[in-house]
Order: sequence, then structure tokens, then C-alpha cells
Amino acid sequence: MAESDQPVLALWPRYTDRPLPAYRFIPGRTPHPRRHPQGHSFEQPDPLLRPFEPEHWKTSEDYLYGIDLYNWTYWWEAHEVFEAFWHAYGRHTPAGNFFQALIQCAAANLKRELGHEQATRNLVSRALARLQKCPVHYMGLDTEIIAEQFTQWLNQREPHGHVLFALSKAGGKTRNS
Repeated sequence: MAESDQPVLALWPRYTDRPLPAYRFIPGRTPHPRRHPQGHSFEQPDPLLRPFEPEHWKTSEDYLYGIDLYNWTYWWEAHEVFEAFWHAYGRHTPAGNFFQALIQCAAANLKRELGHEQATRNLVSRALARLQKCPVHYMGLDTEIIAEQFTQWLNQREPHGHVLFALSKAGGKTRNS
């Protein structure tokens, strides 16, 4: 977990009871989760997730877990969940566009942690373009607020923390509530 995120995350809700992986995969620093014998997901199959109606997002344990992974800085792992949904919905669907934006948000955080600022900027730019195509309130997230927060995050002189995905309280549960 990024050091600057620890105080914020101590107060942040979890949306599922699923345990987080034993470690965050950081390329070049930790074992690859699926390929390395010491990986936290070694020899486990790729996630095969089924689509759900966007208005029923709160019933998808897999979606909620993807949000947990992202919020708790497991960006590679969140990317894997979001990518599985992207494939399940289809790349050229509204939901596919949304999940591609989430993939790019997760990847941007990972690139920033690795010190790849140009890649971070490119990913955020593409994510913002995709978020603009989404409804303002979609699958429990306020896409306008996320876009605003990512723009601010990208323009910080000394980057710290990350944009958290806060699911709507109106339709969701939180483990800590």
C-alpha cells in the first residue's frame, strides 16, 4: 500500500468481506501473481465474470470486490477484475466503455507509483475521455466527480494519494456501516 494512502484507507469502507491478496503486485518488485510459483494467484484461473444489469451493481460481489481492490491500492488486481468485466460486457458497449475507463484509472495509479509520469498522463487522458461518455451516475459511481478528481490528481505538483471510488450509499452496502 502506498505510504501516503495509509491514513485515508484506515477510515475507508470495504464493500465486500473477501480478503485482499497477500500483497500488491508491483511489476519488477513483487512476484507476478499468476506466473510466479510464489504469486498470490499462482495456477488459479483468470476471473470469468458474468455481466449484470448496471442498475443492479450492488448485487455483484465481483464488481464490489474490484472496487475494494482499487481503493486499497491493489491496482493490478483491480485491473484484472475490471478487464474480466470489460470482456464479459463487450468492448464496444456502454458498460465496456465504463470498465475500460476503470482499467485505465487503475493502470494510471500503478504507472505513477512506478514513476512513469508520461504513461500516467496518457492513461488518465484516455480514462477521462471514456468517463465523459458514461452517464453521470453509473454502477454506483459518480463519473463526473471521478473525472474532476483525476484531473486534480494528475495536476498535483507533488503527487500523493489516489482517487478513491466511493460507491453511492443510496444503493450500496458497505462492510463498515
